[in-house]
Amino acid sequence: MKKIFGIGVVLGALLCLQVYLWCVQAGPLSKTAYIRVEKGTSLNMMADGLSHEGIISHPFIFKIIARFSGLSQKLRAGEYKFEPKISLWQVMQKIAQGDVFYRKITLPEGLTNVEIAKLLSENPYLQGDVVVGDIQGTILPETYTFPFGTERQKLVREAQTDMQKTLDEAWNARDLTLPIKNKKELLILASIIEKETGVPEERPLVASVFVNRLKTRMKLQTDPTVIYAITQGKSDLGRSLKRKDLQVDSPYNTYKYFGLPPEPICNPGKDAIWAAAQPAETDYLFFVATGDGGHNFSKSLSEHNKNVKSWVKKISK
Repeated sequence: MKKIFGIGVVLGALLCLQVYLWCVQAGPLSKTAYIRVEKGTSLNMMADGLSHEGIISHPFIFKIIARFSGLSQKLRAGEYKFEPKISLWQVMQKIAQGDVFYRKITLPEGLTNVEIAKLLSENPYLQGDVVVGDIQGTILPETYTFPFGTERQKLVREAQTDMQKTLDEAWNARDLTLPIKNKKELLILASIIEKETGVPEERPLVASVFVNRLKTRMKLQTDPTVIYAITQGKSDLGRSLKRKDLQVDSPYNTYKYFGLPPEPICNPGKDAIWAAAQPAETDYLFFVATGDGGHNFSKSLSEHNKNVKSWVKKISK
């Protein structure tokens, strides 16, 4: 009897050892996998699904361990990322801890609300409708992370909160000599800066040109505001500006009207906002494209005209 009992103990120990090895040894997964566990998924369905996707080799062991360890009550819904060779125990822990995979979406600087709404609507990992409103400049361009199934409007609210926080910080640290009355005007100026240059180091210089023009009561004469006057931010112009476009009667046309336009013309990024708040100290009043992505800045109209001729010559080659 003792002999039989001893054999039973040995066999039991060997079985426990084997179960332990099944739990901790490298799993069968050969490449990274993304699995979504829906709400209401039973333990059986989860184990069978993980086995079917080649993530675990022993679904029965998964279910037994989950039940006896109490993890079956903690398994959470969501999207999970599993790396190759992940063990059964690691799979179980990841799901029990709710270690869901966060996806990313980048809202580039300078987009209009219509363009941002389109990006969000086309993202297959988000859900729900999206409403961004007609007023530009309320959404901070940034890379946002989110778990699968996040409401699109929740992401919009997060971006709006981030924009307000960034704007508050920049306004509080602004150059007090700026000819800017409030945070809204700062945002309007930042939106113009954003559309005028994509070169980071140029933003404070571009800002200085517009600030100097505002101080000396010169028209801003910036093309992006004319484009916005024509399109209202709902589409691309699809062509170059023509001379007749500069005569369009709109408060956004800074060739026709003095000062800033009534609202932002896009959603500017942090760098453009800070450039508007703390522009470079220069005497520049003009700038023109160099033809290679940057701009030439000048203090006088004669110098500016020379730069324009140089630009025309370069693009004519």
